[in-house]
Amino acid sequence: MLAVKLQELFGLAASPTVCRGRLAVLVHLLSPAGRPVAVTRDLQGFWQRGYPEVRKELRGRYPKHPWPDDPWNAPATHRTKQALARSPGRS
Repeated sequence: MLAVKLQELFGLAASPTVCRGRLAVLVHLLSPAGRPVAVTRDLQGFWQRGYPEVRKELRGRYPKHPWPDDPWNAPATHRTKQALARSPGRS
C-alpha cells in the first residue's frame, strides 16, 4: 500500500507495481491536507474516470494547489502554485 498526495503522482500513467510488475500497488490518493480522496490499483483508470470529479470537488477547497485538466502531462509536485511560480524548474 502506498499513501501519497494526489499531486505527487501527476505525470504517472501506470500504477506502481511490485513482484516484477505482476502486482499493482494499492494507492491511497490523499488531498493536500493528507486526507484520503480515492483508493485504487488502477491509476490510469483513476485519471480517466475518477480524477475529473475529485478535481471538481477539491479545486475549490484547495485553490492554492495545482489541479490541471491533464494530469498525465502535468509535473508531479508537493508544492503550492505560488511556490512553483517562485522557483521555476523545481517540483
